[in-house]
Amino acid sequence: MAKTILAVDDSASIRAMVSFTLKGAGYVVVEAVDGQDALDKAKSNNDVHLILTDLNMPRMDGLTLIKSLRSLPRYRTAPILMLTTESSDVMKAQGRAAGATGWMVKPFDPKRLLEVIKKVLG
Repeated sequence: MAKTILAVDDSASIRAMVSFTLKGAGYVVVEAVDGQDALDKAKSNNDVHLILTDLNMPRMDGLTLIKSLRSLPRYRTAPILMLTTESSDVMKAQGRAAGATGWMVKPFDPKRLLEVIKKVLG
């Protein structure tokens, strides 16, 4: 059975590129337009195996999303990867503190993204 990934980004073009890459590798993709949309979809979908989220988004940013997901028993240990333009060590530390499993910087290399996802999904 294909694993489901929740892809969260306020940029439609980034969501489309991520979704195309992941679907091409056999994953099921659920898209969300911001952190609040992602949290709502994560709560209503028990089949999400990994969350891939941007940092800077309207309504709810990626760090708040991660903290909110980590407070839910279902997502306490689920892999959550940040995919963002932010690359500072301070931001990465904040991501780790919030509960992010990993951090990738945009623009992303599709092959590398798939390697990281495969690694964290086991």
